[in-house]
Amino acid sequence: RARELEMDLHCETNNNDHHTSQISVNKLIVRRGQPFNITLKMAKPFNPDSDQLTMKVVTGKYPSEERGTMSRFGVSDKVEPSPCAIAVWKAELQKNSLPETGMLALTITPPANAPVGEYKLSAGLKAEENELAELFVLFNPWCSEDWVFLPNEVERQEYVMNQHGIIYKGSDQYIHGLTWDFGQFEEDMVQICLKLLDLSRKHKRNPADDVSARCNPIYVGRVVTNMVNKEDTNNGVLVGKWSGNYGFGFPPTHWSGSYAILKQWYTTSFKRVNYGQCWVFAGIMCSVMRLLGIPCRVVTNFQSAHDSNANLIIDKYYGDFLVRPKETDEHVWNFHVWTEGWMRRPDLAEDGRYDGWQALDGTPQELSENVFCCGPAPVSAILKGDVHLKYDVLFVSAEVNADVVSWLVKRDGSKVELFSDTKSVGQHISTKAVGSDERMDITNTYKYTEGGLSQQTDRIISVHSCGGFYSRRVGEPKHSWVCTNKNPGKVFFLLVFKISPLFQVPAEAKVYQKMTFKVNFKNPVNETLTGCTLTVSGSGLVRSEETIKYVFPAGKCAYTGAGFQTLRTNQSFKM
Repeated sequence: RARELEMDLHCETNNNDHHTSQISVNKLIVRRGQPFNITLKMAKPFNPDSDQLTMKVVTGKYPSEERGTMSRFGVSDKVEPSPCAIAVWKAELQKNSLPETGMLALTITPPANAPVGEYKLSAGLKAEENELAELFVLFNPWCSEDWVFLPNEVERQEYVMNQHGIIYKGSDQYIHGLTWDFGQFEEDMVQICLKLLDLSRKHKRNPADDVSARCNPIYVGRVVTNMVNKEDTNNGVLVGKWSGNYGFGFPPTHWSGSYAILKQWYTTSFKRVNYGQCWVFAGIMCSVMRLLGIPCRVVTNFQSAHDSNANLIIDKYYGDFLVRPKETDEHVWNFHVWTEGWMRRPDLAEDGRYDGWQALDGTPQELSENVFCCGPAPVSAILKGDVHLKYDVLFVSAEVNADVVSWLVKRDGSKVELFSDTKSVGQHISTKAVGSDERMDITNTYKYTEGGLSQQTDRIISVHSCGGFYSRRVGEPKHSWVCTNKNPGKVFFLLVFKISPLFQVPAEAKVYQKMTFKVNFKNPVNETLTGCTLTVSGSGLVRSEETIKYVFPAGKCAYTGAGFQTLRTNQSFKM
């Protein structure tokens, strides 16, 4: 028997309208609070006055209207949701419908508080019900009713749609940027990110409540901070390691993007990926948040404190003669990287004073509610000193504004305070600027401070040269300048290499066909360089990350891949 109902989801048109066409044009991916159009084809004429078309959407294994994970709705006023329904979908019959032929053009609107995730859509006449389609629902920063609404379109393009970014590393006196490929719209990223939520502790403990709570970006962001690390969950993505021994994996400096890590985790049945440090955790976190529709950016704090006893003080101990100093878990890192997600915080204040950027840290440092996660902590609360607020405002406040107290431990065990440093922690808090590759200093959003990097003297300004990847041609050098100090006894120098274009690509490249490109390189120093790798990745360009390891003898190159190849100075090789 022929199906009585058939549905056309108009995936390409709807996804384009919902800013999800970069994810897929074959699967329907919509954003909550925003209508989308479908066409329903019936085997017989439809009378809007007498016939009752009922539709239903469900998400999760235990859907219910009371939890917002199921909604019954229709094109007739006779179809009423349950009185206790909390996330009600709507359908409207369009004027271009031809009900006498059974062709119904419908506009469907998911509510702005719908849980994000995968939904099944069914429809039927009277008591009949036919499961017709699957769709995905994401957060919507374009919808004013959504808690993640971001009013500025330029910022939405940067913090939701941009697949490339810069993560800042180094020290407060030498800041340099690492280009990062977020790749949030790469193949299978919707499934990867939703699976990450499904494997969380909260979902395993109570799947019905967990899926229902995915309407809340505060909740979702907190779950993601826990799942990107492997510290206390069996299926976390990345193992953190700071010891320098990176056997059975890659060193954190290997990674240049998030997708290779997430894809490896997904395709190996959710086995941990080795290894990462703070900037890698933050890069993964940003990718997942942007895919889900939560505006997100990566933030670096230089001279970042780790306060383990929640008193906003970092204690350093020095031993008197023949006295072993007291050991402590507290320290100040030269830099630490986390993310910020944009969302409302009505749980803290109805007047919106804690809305906006929220600090979220995926690096496992301290337990929060008995799990390794951190945030969301309102940046405005950190600035105002409202350290009692959730989540983890006190901990993040210490990272940017703790005092460092030095103590002398005497032979009798007593302590004498040597010095209290109230200024060094929390320097040049940085993120990539909107719409450009410049560094934006956001220190004043976290703390009241005097001056900034531009007002200080005797600094070495970060200098690097690299191929660009936005509007610039691949291989075109990007330069900044150096300023050295004049302190006697300290000599600073910068060796700048004149770099010719690194990559030569053919004039024509075809999708899904192999492409050969040349890489020209030369070891510019009279020393053998070891442990070097060339990693090639790119959102929408290559299916997976490609890595080749090298040993660079002085003036020559040796390539270890499919066989061993020795290359003379300035000679090229093909990939």
